Amino acid sequence: GVTDVLCEACDQLGWKVPTKIQIEAIPVALQGRDVIGLAETGSGKTGAFALPILQALLETPQRLFALVLTPTRELAFQISEQFEALGSSIGVQSTVIVGGIDTMSQSLALAKKPHVIIATPGRLVDHLENTKGFNLRALKFLVMDEADRILNMDFETEVDKILKVIPRDRKTFLFSATMTKKVQKLQRAALKNPVKCAVSSKYQTVEKLQQYYIFIPSKFKDSYLVYILNELAGNSFMIFCSTCNNTQRTALLLRNLGFTAIPLHGQMSQNKRLGSLNKFKAKARSILLATDVASRGLDIPHVDVVINFDIPTHSKDYIHRVGRTARAGRSGKSITFVTQYDVELFQRIEHLIGKKLPAFPMQEEEVMMLTERVAEAQRFARMELREQGEKKRSRNDDDDTEEALGVRNKVAGGKKKKRKA
Repeated sequence: GVTDVLCEACDQLGWKVPTKIQIEAIPVALQGRDVIGLAETGSGKTGAFALPILQALLETPQRLFALVLTPTRELAFQISEQFEALGSSIGVQSTVIVGGIDTMSQSLALAKKPHVIIATPGRLVDHLENTKGFNLRALKFLVMDEADRILNMDFETEVDKILKVIPRDRKTFLFSATMTKKVQKLQRAALKNPVKCAVSSKYQTVEKLQQYYIFIPSKFKDSYLVYILNELAGNSFMIFCSTCNNTQRTALLLRNLGFTAIPLHGQMSQNKRLGSLNKFKAKARSILLATDVASRGLDIPHVDVVINFDIPTHSKDYIHRVGRTARAGRSGKSITFVTQYDVELFQRIEHLIGKKLPAFPMQEEEVMMLTERVAEAQRFARMELREQGEKKRSRNDDDDTEEALGVRNKVAGGKKKKRKA
């Protein structure tokens, strides 16, 4: 039931066949009902809410028409790209309102009254309270994407504030990978007799995903990582670590060993994060190291292998992490590192997905041959981390990613060459 203009736009994006969630949600949304979509990431849910909104916009054009709330900045940019792509032929303007980017330019963008605002709750509330002449009294559509995560990140108060200042008679779409108690509460607060479109009710991981684990002593973790990257060379990897620090350390370690690795974590500035992501998307780098925060909902088209370098502490995060590969019908692998300390967590994950995972086949001897080189790289990585820490303290700016981490010129009679700061 989507109009021709939008169908053409879909064709140009290479969307020939609607995904399950789109088949279920779009007709209902076009009838003007509220929708709750339960769908895992990578199921095409952006299209499921973007198309009905754009169609309604075609029928009754007006400014500040729709608001999409997302938990993370990267996801916001991604949704905005989809809106622009789908709505380019009809001249839809969208604005992204997220933290980490200066408020002034955002206020100017809001003053132009775009059709669609894609925002993270915190920064939006900020504008609603402080930007003169900006309000959402005319809003017709509210979308909450990955609602479970918006609430998990403790944006509840912000969401409540936003619900108070937008009209009651609006259409609301709520999308969430999981139905938690908080999401149910939000549903009662925000939606009017909604239609539920569930694509998969239980936690599941995609069929085309080959999941493995390796059981290893924790002190040889790095060596095993290097071994696997060598074994599966030629694929693109996404490696998950538990902390920003570990992400950074592992990135340095891999660079010292000649892998093209880029980090993506919460302590990086917004521009750096988008830069890292784009390098990875453009296939200029084949290894992306990320923390959970950085990982949710990112549509990174071609990840062949997901490695859980640090096992996720919440088993639901496992679903989100491995959901980065085998997207949109492609196949993929995931490998989870289980050390002697992680056995219990690993059993929980197996229990949650209802599968016993096979072990990834490995040659122990080969791994042990790597330990010496890895130990040396670890030492360099530690030195560089320390240097960065000191530089940060002295200069107090966040010069992370590429420039600061170029593999150091370890030459010239043991003296390190001084780089120009």
